[in-house]
Amino acid sequence: MNNHHIDRRCFLKASLLGGAALAMPWGVHRSLAAQAESVGKPAAGGLASRVAVAAGEDRADLAFQALKPFARPIAAAIGKKRIILKPNNVVIDNPLAASDAKNLEGILEFLKSIGKARNVVIAESPAGGSVMEGFANYGYDKVAAKYRAKLMDLDQDDYETLYCLDEKDYHPHACRVARTLLDPDNFIISAAKFKTHDLVVATLSLKNIVVGSAIKRQGGERPEGGLWGASDKPVIHGGGYRGINYNLFALASRLHPHLAVIDGYEGMEGAGPAHGTPVASRVCVASLDWLAADRVALELMGIDYAKVGYLNYCARAGLGQADLARIEIVGPALKDHIKSYKLAHNIDQQLIWMKPVTNG
Repeated sequence: MNNHHIDRRCFLKASLLGGAALAMPWGVHRSLAAQAESVGKPAAGGLASRVAVAAGEDRADLAFQALKPFARPIAAAIGKKRIILKPNNVVIDNPLAASDAKNLEGILEFLKSIGKARNVVIAESPAGGSVMEGFANYGYDKVAAKYRAKLMDLDQDDYETLYCLDEKDYHPHACRVARTLLDPDNFIISAAKFKTHDLVVATLSLKNIVVGSAIKRQGGERPEGGLWGASDKPVIHGGGYRGINYNLFALASRLHPHLAVIDGYEGMEGAGPAHGTPVASRVCVASLDWLAADRVALELMGIDYAKVGYLNYCARAGLGQADLARIEIVGPALKDHIKSYKLAHNIDQQLIWMKPVTNG
């Protein structure tokens, strides 16, 4: 057996143990217990989590209605924390690839209705381009002005250094992560949307936070030597299909939304996350359990949950609820709103995460 294979196996073993320790199941159990009271009564039939689904033709109202059943627990969870509203702007010039301003408006209107709209920041770091240019292109500046929310460029934020796996060498690599998304005094809302993905099958509320946390900024020395590049997002992508799935899971215990709002009014299928085609799903999904929300969104997209590696890893580590049988749906029946999204052309390659790693 060669030394590279031994190093790789030892690193993966240590990483998995570290990821399990970081998951802190007690925190997850506390979160799920809070959800059991989310509409003022115990969850029906011993169900662990609640997810609200709203359907209709008004995009802003869909977000408002999906959040409404959780008004009391959301207000309690926010308390006096600053709210970070994180849209998904993978690119700054394609509205279909980005969170819609109407979706943000619905979230902000809901926050206003529970008295929590006074300390909100809309924050992002897109994969490429200027944050503020993207905000202007998508009309976020107008929504922010209406609700007196601040706009924040995460690429200029202070950062903390975390470490990610690269499957090409199976070594840990330093990654600069926006401190705002790690701050325990912030309440993180993921304003994601239904999109297929060319590396991990689908991108929803968790991936929006994790990949968005990696900053773009030149300068300074890396801990392992050399200089920081212009963007650390490739570090999270981990060099391939296995690497990105593992990194999304490994970082999820520290980088995850406290509230998931996933806009399916008009989703993206095929060549997601940036160049796919529209699907009129006309729904919105919300939950204080981000994993349950992502799981329900997959169901509404007609995507087999078993194919999405990072969400399966997170469920295995107890980071949330992914068993549909243990999720109570508040709203219409899922079966009445399922649209089968076309997956990326390279789906067979993406599923390599399901196969064992072999020598050579």
